[in-house]
Amino acid sequence: MEDRAVEEIKRHFDVVAESLKDEIKLIAEGHILLNKKIDDLGEGVDDLRKENAEEHALINKRIDDFRKENAEDHAVLKKKIDDVRRDIEKRVSQLENLR
Repeated sequence: MEDRAVEEIKRHFDVVAESLKDEIKLIAEGHILLNKKIDDLGEGVDDLRKENAEEHALINKRIDDFRKENAEDHAVLKKKIDDVRRDIEKRVSQLENLR
C-alpha cells in the first residue's frame, strides 16, 4: 500500500473517530440532563409527599376535633332528652294520680 493511501485511511479514520467522540459527548451530556431531570422530579415527589402528610395530619386533627365536639353535643342533647323524659314521666304520674 502506498504511503499516500495509508495517510488517506488514517485521515478518514481520524475524521470518523472525531465524529464518534462528538456523538458520544452529546450522549453523555444528554445523560447528565436526564439525571438532573430525574433528580428534580424525585425532589418534587418528596415535596408532594411532605405536603400530603401535613395535610393528612391536619385533616386527622380536624376529624378528631369534630368527633370530640360531636361527642360533647351528643352528651348535652342526651341530658336534655333525659331531663324532658323525666319531666314527662313526672307529669304523667301526677295526672294518673289525679284520677
